[in-house]
Amino acid sequence: MAKGYRPVDRDQVFLFPPDMREWLPADHPVHLVITVVEDHLDTSAFHAARRTGGAGTAGYDPDMLAAVLAWAYAHKITSSREIERLCRTDVAFRLICAGNLPDHSTVARFRGDFPEAAGEFFAEVLIVCARLGMGRLGTVALDGMKIAASASRAANRTEEGLRTLAREAVAAHAAADAAEDALFGAGRRGDEVPEEAWNPRSRDGRIRAALAGLEAERAAAEAEQAAKAEGFRDRQAAGQRAGRSPDAAAVALAEEKLARVMAAQQARIDEWQARNEQSLAATGRPARNPPRRPASAHCRVKQAAAQVEKARARQQEAGRRAAEKDKGPGPVRNITDPDSRLMPVRGGGFGQCYNAQNVTSEDGLVIATELTDDPADMAWFEPMMAQAEDAAALIDAHRPAPDPGSGEQAGGGIGQALADAGYCSEANLTCDGPDRLIAVGKRRDLEKAARGQDTGRDQDWGGPAVQAMRERLRTPDGIEAYRQRGHIAETPHGHIKHNMGIRQLSVRGKAKASAEWTFICAIHNLFKAITAGHLTPQALAALAS
Repeated sequence: MAKGYRPVDRDQVFLFPPDMREWLPADHPVHLVITVVEDHLDTSAFHAARRTGGAGTAGYDPDMLAAVLAWAYAHKITSSREIERLCRTDVAFRLICAGNLPDHSTVARFRGDFPEAAGEFFAEVLIVCARLGMGRLGTVALDGMKIAASASRAANRTEEGLRTLAREAVAAHAAADAAEDALFGAGRRGDEVPEEAWNPRSRDGRIRAALAGLEAERAAAEAEQAAKAEGFRDRQAAGQRAGRSPDAAAVALAEEKLARVMAAQQARIDEWQARNEQSLAATGRPARNPPRRPASAHCRVKQAAAQVEKARARQQEAGRRAAEKDKGPGPVRNITDPDSRLMPVRGGGFGQCYNAQNVTSEDGLVIATELTDDPADMAWFEPMMAQAEDAAALIDAHRPAPDPGSGEQAGGGIGQALADAGYCSEANLTCDGPDRLIAVGKRRDLEKAARGQDTGRDQDWGGPAVQAMRERLRTPDGIEAYRQRGHIAETPHGHIKHNMGIRQLSVRGKAKASAEWTFICAIHNLFKAITAGHLTPQALAALAS
C-alpha cells in the first residue's frame, strides 16, 4: 500500500537529454502528420518561396511551418496569434516545432506564400492517399459550397457609393496636402517615406479595385448582350430561325425590323410610282396593280409595329416585376475584399462569400477543387469534370496494383459523376466527360417521379438531353445511383464546416483565398486517411520501402 504521494519537484533538471516524441503516445496522430510532411511530400514549392544564405538569423524550416498549419487547420485553429500561443503551450504544437517558437508574423507570412505552393501541396497529399489505396473513382460527385469571405457584408457599396467614397478620399487627400504644404512647404511632408513603402492594399486602393470591378462587369454584360443581339441579326439576315430576341435588346431589334419592313414596302410603292410615270409618258395609261394603301397600313408593317408594342409592354412588365419582387441586392462590391461576392446562403438571406466547387470520390477524398466568385454552379460542371479526370489519372498512376485474387480493377478513371439540379443544362449533359447523372429537379420530386407519382410540377421543360435524363432518373437503377450523391458530395463539406470548424476564410483576395481553400481540402484528405485507418506507421514504413 502506498504511504504517500509521488514528489512534484519542478526544480528537478533532466538527468538525460529529453526526447520530445515521448511527450505524446506513440499512436498519437501528430507523429503521422510530421512524418508525412517531412518524408513523403515534396514541399519544394514552399522552400522556393523562402530565402536562405542572407544576412540575419536563420529562418524557420518550411516543412515545420507546413506541419504546424496542417495540425492547426485540422483542429479549428486559423488565427496566426492563436497558433503562436499554442506553439508555446500545447504539447502537440511544441513537438511539431521541436523547440522553435515561430511568432504570428512568421505564420502569417508563410501563409501568404500559399498561392504559389497550395496547389502542389494538394496534389502531393492526393498522391500519398492514392499510394495508400484511397480514391475510389467508381462514382464521384460534384457540389458547391458557400464559404464566408474575410469581409463584412456591411462593407459593400454600389457603384454610386464607391464613386462617392472615391470623391471624398480625393477631397480628403487634397485638404491634407494643402495643410502639409502650409506647414512643411510645397512638395514636402516632413516625414518622408520611400515610395516603395506605400501599401497598395490601402483602403483607397481597394475602393479603386472595387469600382473597376463593377465597371468591368457592366461592360462585360453590355458586350454579351450586344453579341447576342448581333447573332440574332446575323441569323435573321441569313434566313435562319432566329428564335426569340434577347430580352435586353428586344425593343431595339423589333424597331429595326419595323424600319426594315416599312422601308421595303415604301420601296415597292416608290417603284410603282416610277413605273407609273414612265407608263403615263409612254402610253398615257397608268401602270397596273397600283398600291391599295400607304406603307404604314400594309399588313406586314402593322404586324412589325405590333411586335414593337409587344416588346415594349414585355419590357415594362419585366421592370414592374423587378421593382415589386425583392431579388436581393443589386450590383455591389466589397471594399474590404473586392473579389468576394454577396451570395444567397442556406436558410435565406445573403452572405459575403466565395463559392467552392469540389469533386469528391466514393471514399470521401476531395480530388478536385476550385474557389470561385460565381454565385451559380452551372458554369462549373465542365471545367470541374476536366480537373477531376486529371486527378483520376494522377490517382490511377500512383495507386498500388490490386491483389490478383481481390477482383478489383486497376485504373479506368471515373465511372460515373453525380450532380444536383444546379448543374442541369443541355450543355452540361452533352459535354465531353464521364457518364453522369444530373438532377432535373429537387430530390423529393425525383423520388416521387421514380415511384410514378405526380410531382405537381412542369415536366416538359428542357431539351432532348434534359428529357432523356428525366426518364433515366425515373428508372430504379437511375434513382438508386443518384441517391449516393448526398452522402458523397456533402459529407466533406459538413466535415470541413463542423469538424474542422472552418466557416470563414482567413485571407483576402481571390488568389490567396483560393490557395487557403485548396490547403484546407488537402488537410481534409490527409486526416481522412488517418481517421479511416489507411495512414498508419506501418503503412508509412511500407511506402518508404
